[in-house]
Amino acid sequence: MAAVDVLGRITLVTGKEEFLGERTVATVRDAVRTADPEAEFSETRAAGLTLATFGELAAPSLFSSVRCVVVRALEDLPEESVDGLLEYAAAPAEDVALVLVHSGGQRGSGVLTKLRKLPAVTESKSAELRPSEYPQFVTSEVGALGARIDREAADTLVQAVGQDLRSLSAAAHQLTHDFPGESISESMVKKYFGGRAEAKSFAVADAAFSGRRQAALEELRWALDGGTPPVLVTSAFAGGVRGLARYQGAPARMREADLARAVGVPPWKLRTLREQSRGWSETGLAHAIRAVAQADADIKGAASDAHYTLERLVLTITGLREPR
Repeated sequence: MAAVDVLGRITLVTGKEEFLGERTVATVRDAVRTADPEAEFSETRAAGLTLATFGELAAPSLFSSVRCVVVRALEDLPEESVDGLLEYAAAPAEDVALVLVHSGGQRGSGVLTKLRKLPAVTESKSAELRPSEYPQFVTSEVGALGARIDREAADTLVQAVGQDLRSLSAAAHQLTHDFPGESISESMVKKYFGGRAEAKSFAVADAAFSGRRQAALEELRWALDGGTPPVLVTSAFAGGVRGLARYQGAPARMREADLARAVGVPPWKLRTLREQSRGWSETGLAHAIRAVAQADADIKGAASDAHYTLERLVLTITGLREPR
């Protein structure tokens, strides 16, 4: 994506798949940064937008006229601010890249319909993948890194890592880095993700969210000693807490297939979530989400001791779970 594709334009990111949406946001930021290393970057939430805000978008700052503004949760845009947004989108400032992120669902669909009709708006959809589409996602990730992967290997990786795109992407990066220029086979995937000696990151998260502290710490040691990148572990925790939150928020008495689709997990995962959810309250999950986000930020911020960060996360999560 080039600067001409984002500056003076609006990038509309829609859909429930957070990883794909965040990738689009990052791509826009990179394009702006390439165009002007001194560009300003800011974020806000749609719920706080006012008429005055849209005038500020076009106003150059003291440091740089080039800006990238990301507006989250567009579905929460106040009704009185809709006209102001549409007016700005009809004639956006030339040196501003505006990214509007809509989390999916029917709320705010009227604004989306109107935005899509404007010539300066480009939509990037980040819809959740169907179970059959995950192996193709792995194939595309590996291909984008200049490598190849067998279909059987892609299937095995999905079965091992799970259906969290962030974890699958990290796994693809690890494999292509460790086997440069090679076609990744099923045996290569199993070497890294198939056995207990290379304990999977999601096994750590499952044990922690189930309240099995000692088992989680043991799995964590196996994972890190086996070379599992710390970012895979935090990604697994992020997927685990999202799955629990979606499971608890799903309507009662749904059919298994519909519930799995609503939660975003394969049907076999529902049994695990059902067991785990019995020890989690809404307050506990809210604290868990913050703990996982903090650990993820620490890891990506080059924490001096990633092992300590992850051990602390395990202790925090198992401590938040209510005794049964």
